[in-house]
Amino acid sequence: MSLWSLVSHMPPEQFSGLFGEFPCDLRSLLADWLENQPWEFITGADSFCTNAAGALLSAMVEKLRSLASSNEQQCQVLQHIGNLENTYRRDPLRLVAVVKRILEGERAALLKRDRHLPLNFHRRQEELKFGLDLQRLQHRVGEIQALQEGWKQMGEGTRACRQTKLQESQLKTDGKLQGNDLPSLILEAVKELEGAKLQVLKRLHIWKRQQQLAGNGAVFEENLAPLQKRCENLVDIYFQLQQQVVAVGGELGSDLLSRLLERLNTVLSALVESSFLVEKQPPQVLKTQTKFQASVRFLLGPRLLQASAKPYVVKADMVTEKQARELALGGYGTPLSESTGEIVHNTVALEINSTSATSCATFKNMLLKKIKRCERKGSESVTEEKCAVLFSTDVTLGPGNLPFHLQALSLPIVVIVHGNQDNNAKATVLWDNAFSELERVPFVVAERVPWEKMCETLNLRFMAEVQTSKGLLPEHYFFLAQKIFNNSSASPEDFHNRSVSWAQFNKEILPGRGFTFWQWFDGVLDLTKRCLKSYWSDRLIIGFISKQYVSKLLGPKPHGTFLLRFSDSEIGGITIAHVIRGQDGSIQVENIQPFSAKDLHIRSLGDRIRDLAQLRNLYPDKPKDQAFGSHYNKEQMGKDGRGYVSTAIKMTVESERDQKLPPQESVPAPASANMYSLPGLTPEQPMDHLCQVLAPDMRPPAFPAQRVLPQFHAPEEASMSMGIPSASPFHSPPTLLPVPVSTTTTPLPLGPNVAFGCQPLSPDLLPYRYLPEDPLPLGLEDLSPHPMDEEMPEIAPFSPASHVSAFGALLPAPPQLLAGLGTVDLPSEDELTQLLYEAQMEEGLQPPPQPCSYGDPMANPSW
Repeated sequence: MSLWSLVSHMPPEQFSGLFGEFPCDLRSLLADWLENQPWEFITGADSFCTNAAGALLSAMVEKLRSLASSNEQQCQVLQHIGNLENTYRRDPLRLVAVVKRILEGERAALLKRDRHLPLNFHRRQEELKFGLDLQRLQHRVGEIQALQEGWKQMGEGTRACRQTKLQESQLKTDGKLQGNDLPSLILEAVKELEGAKLQVLKRLHIWKRQQQLAGNGAVFEENLAPLQKRCENLVDIYFQLQQQVVAVGGELGSDLLSRLLERLNTVLSALVESSFLVEKQPPQVLKTQTKFQASVRFLLGPRLLQASAKPYVVKADMVTEKQARELALGGYGTPLSESTGEIVHNTVALEINSTSATSCATFKNMLLKKIKRCERKGSESVTEEKCAVLFSTDVTLGPGNLPFHLQALSLPIVVIVHGNQDNNAKATVLWDNAFSELERVPFVVAERVPWEKMCETLNLRFMAEVQTSKGLLPEHYFFLAQKIFNNSSASPEDFHNRSVSWAQFNKEILPGRGFTFWQWFDGVLDLTKRCLKSYWSDRLIIGFISKQYVSKLLGPKPHGTFLLRFSDSEIGGITIAHVIRGQDGSIQVENIQPFSAKDLHIRSLGDRIRDLAQLRNLYPDKPKDQAFGSHYNKEQMGKDGRGYVSTAIKMTVESERDQKLPPQESVPAPASANMYSLPGLTPEQPMDHLCQVLAPDMRPPAFPAQRVLPQFHAPEEASMSMGIPSASPFHSPPTLLPVPVSTTTTPLPLGPNVAFGCQPLSPDLLPYRYLPEDPLPLGLEDLSPHPMDEEMPEIAPFSPASHVSAFGALLPAPPQLLAGLGTVDLPSEDELTQLLYEAQMEEGLQPPPQPCSYGDPMANPSW
């Protein structure tokens, strides 16, 4: 975004007196072009500045002429051109001063309003300054060349006289020569080259810092071509100046000559060593026995690398933080003595690509086989230990075959051996990437940082991880501050000047929880990235809000108002909080058990919200179908392509008030099913009735008291929606499930919930089969409160005195039942059928229909 695009919308009175000599409409015509010229860096009145100002005036006139050909106000534009020519052609530096004053005034007004400038402003200014400095250097080299030609034409006596004056007017304390003779120009050019080198090195450091911030999700322009061009331009000037210094070495004197050559060589060494860098970083959380990739690039390789019989080889070694610090303090010129880890496939040739003019070494199949841990400080854990990959090579450069040992250090790496270390390792990397300084000793980072910087880091990581343009809001930061500082009574302003420590971030366990702040936040990141990206991007999730504040928000709202918040007590969970208003006017805010990513993969959040009729309006007052309609999945109706009836999973949530309602009616049997209509057993007299029907002489076993189950307010994944109600003991009472049976079987009411068809009775099998939700008689049920936590008993060999358990296993028959049988022979199938028929007639019930023989065509005349 340009400066003018912001300034043009500000009130004109803020710029009164600014646009006098240079009209405002002319400023509007030139807009971005005016800002992309180095007006502010033309300082002085020497020949270079005068020439640069004249070149800018000519470029401005050409720009206006191109605009005049396509502008409706052509006459006015041509008038501006004439005024510029008449006013500034004789003094172009005056134009520079006028434009500089206008741009400074615009920046001051924008800073007063916004307190900051556009993001790309400083980078553009740096590029303009370097471009002008490079032009100045080239101009200086041209002047030296011209003077050198004149110096050669001088007589020997004249040159000796000039040499004597040079030595008499020797340097001031800053080493700057006076006058405009050749030695003075060479010294000035060397100084300007050193200044340009510092700009390039600073820009390379900025590129590396931006690369590190990109690890946390920041925007990063990876293109190294502009920086490579800068390095190559400076190296070209270096060689020109070196030749000029050597050419006039006799006139400069041995002492000055040696100092100039030393300074020039220092410039070259700094450019060469800094231009060898890691273009693609290895993963900063690195697991052993896992392949990874990386690449290094030598910016000056295409220009300086000499042909060699053997290719230059780049080697990768693992180094500890201590080794990295020693290498940095030594200027990366000392070869590594020992690697701290074993990397497989760690050597690659440094290749030059003539098409792209690049020199790179790409490692495609590296693998860290093992790591040698160093001693840790105090309570430091393995996931806080930082390492790095050191890339190194030996090359010869330039016409003189100068030897160089090049080294490049990767960003800090945390090595792990198991996936459960990944979370804490990411915390170490996030902290280091966010809060390390531009030029630091490896890998020193602050232990405490301002809370505002932490907010920026969390927001950057959240947007990058979720891949959304909707970041965190001030109210989200307020909740996060309350959580990390464990202070729910402070106001948002109280946290502005506070600082947060590394221990608070990922070492100290949150009060009342079993995890750290980062572990909880990373769980939210993972859940939102995997399941909630679209909901968050549509601002349907408040997310970062406490349960107490939810009650304040939803309390005054109508029945059915709800909102979505991340679970405060679970890692990676989201819950629905909604209002329930009773008929007596009572208000209750309930929080549904949190959904994990696994839950949301089974049924999406939008479909779950659609399933719950008690949810009506998304806070504050948006109808849920309007808010979530685009997130509903279309459910298939009817039959699929194979002729099967479609099924679906539904979610239900029942409140405590719903659980106090009377039991639901039994589901009626389908009309087409051939089924006996036996009454379901009730908890009052289930076994008496069963025994009277089946075996009058059988002593009924004692029926256990009904167990009172704890009530949970939790979502229930119901059965496939085929008209079958859920049998969950947490929400609904027992329900009779009719099952069709064939005429060759005898249906029995074998439990309080379900009637099953059974095979004909035989002495080998008793007519009892229980489902897991059925209360079992004594002798079949373990009365411990948590039977599933106990070890399963061994299955006894099959015997006539056994029966089928609730889970299909054969268990010994209860003693009560065996005692009741005595020596009485079991009835046959026909006798049992007659017995059931008579029992029902005595109870006044409808007798079952007589079975028909499907095998005999004459038994069914309708065939």
